[in-house]
Amino acid sequence: MKRARILVADDRSIALAGVLSLVEPEWEPVGHAGDGRSLVEAALKLRPDLIIVDIGMPVLSGIDAAKQIRRARPDAKVLFLAMHTNRMYLRKAMQAGGSGYVLKTSAAEELRLAIRKVLKGQVYVDTAFGPGVLETLRTPSGRSTASTADLTDRQRQVLQLVAGGRTNREIAKLLNLSVKTVQFHRCQIMRKFGVHSAVKLTALAVREGLV
Repeated sequence: MKRARILVADDRSIALAGVLSLVEPEWEPVGHAGDGRSLVEAALKLRPDLIIVDIGMPVLSGIDAAKQIRRARPDAKVLFLAMHTNRMYLRKAMQAGGSGYVLKTSAAEELRLAIRKVLKGQVYVDTAFGPGVLETLRTPSGRSTASTADLTDRQRQVLQLVAGGRTNREIAKLLNLSVKTVQFHRCQIMRKFGVHSAVKLTALAVREGLV
């Protein structure tokens, strides 16, 4: 029987090795990526059966990478790995097109089961969230404040890199933009959310699950 092809993305080499060790006995790892932008490129080139991605990826978050992949390949299956037990992160992962969400602390016990279910077209959520969690996610949160979902993809990239401690010059080099363009995006984000410092931008990015 042909083994399913799996692409894995994590910027931490130890975590990546751990995931690959769980994948290799049953499925075929076809590649790995260390940042969100590389993941998008690899996913579109390799067209794996399943993509396992860490939410907190550098350059482009796992959630934003998944959105880009799903726009290009609506049939792509994505399974998120995360440290976050906050349901906000789970909600964002599912909204990005995720079919699975497993906590890194549970990966040794739950990742293989999650992979099997997602490959069959089912949805899997870590048992730490309890039964019926998917139904609660379908209920509107009632939140009316501004969200980074209202930002452009480029602005979300800039925000994530600012939160990662990058300077405007470093961001410009990474995204192949001018420093003035980066400053413009940064000012637009600050104006939209009413914040006036890199510290508050970082807090915003953490709240929205970008880092």
